Amino acid sequence: MNKVGYKVTVVEQASELRRGGTAVDLRGNTIDIVKRMGIFDQLNANRLTLESIEFKNADDGTEGSISLKDEGGKLPDEIEIERDKLISILFERTKNDVEFIFNNSITALNETEDEINVTFKTGTQRAFDLVIGCDGTHSAVRKIWFGDKAEYTHFLEAYFSISIVNKLLIKPNIMQFYNVPGKAYMLNAYKNKTDIVFCFSSEKEIPYDYRDTEQQRKIILEQFAEQGWRTAELLEEIANSKNFYFDKFCQIKMPSWTKGRVALVGDAAYCASPAAGMGGSLAMEGAATLADSLEKHNGNFELAFQDYNKNFRSFIDEVQAEAELNVRENFILRTEEAIRRRNTQGSPW
Repeated sequence: MNKVGYKVTVVEQASELRRGGTAVDLRGNTIDIVKRMGIFDQLNANRLTLESIEFKNADDGTEGSISLKDEGGKLPDEIEIERDKLISILFERTKNDVEFIFNNSITALNETEDEINVTFKTGTQRAFDLVIGCDGTHSAVRKIWFGDKAEYTHFLEAYFSISIVNKLLIKPNIMQFYNVPGKAYMLNAYKNKTDIVFCFSSEKEIPYDYRDTEQQRKIILEQFAEQGWRTAELLEEIANSKNFYFDKFCQIKMPSWTKGRVALVGDAAYCASPAAGMGGSLAMEGAATLADSLEKHNGNFELAFQDYNKNFRSFIDEVQAEAELNVRENFILRTEEAIRRRNTQGSPW
């Protein structure tokens, strides 16, 4: 947006850069985008080197595995990077050209013929040409401008939690999967850290406060109590982890990602769920598509927004359909037969 000629202001409700979170995968067109941004070499220098995926049984035996290297030992043409590293690189690249406002958020929007007036949590008001909501699945901008999230949130009949511990629970650069019918575990180890991911299926939505971490932690501890494999050890890690995230597998589906002078990008507009493994890529590709459209139409936001909705739609539909399939058939398998077949035959992703 800066390169196109806009003066950008970023509003973040946290008091500083938000650290933590699982590693981010950048793949496909996103690689070309980060090259255009001039940060490819930095990202590539900090990439993680996931080498293989292992499928475990209750005795911790490996029933099958997938190597992520080709025959020459080369890793795929994509970048997996720690979220902290990605955030730091982006911030360092933009901090001198972009206005960052921390510890604040948008509480109201009022559009006029020539601008859009923004009211902030602090009570201050400012006018902008455009507002771009990049505030995630629980987007406040979407709720204010497009209506209640229930209209756009599509539940995929499953929940997940992510905890990150600062030690290796398995060998580094390895990902392990373990399943029982209706439940899934994933361990991802890198740089003296391990991501612990628990997933479970649920036909009905479970009521909970998405800001109440302890309530969410209790849901996971109860769901996975007295299970096999390494469950007791992993639940102990989760119970004591300061880095815990819980949510439902869901997708955001909207007939339009724009209205007036407001556009949504990333999870706020078209969350595909973690089952897609493309949250970072979709956010960056969506932002690039929107910026390219604004440049193409020389700042005519109405035509640019039309292009954005049109040109990016089929790709999002494809990614969301694949993510739905992953939840049912690759992540949270429903029968022992399906688990044994997946473990021995591998996975299409």
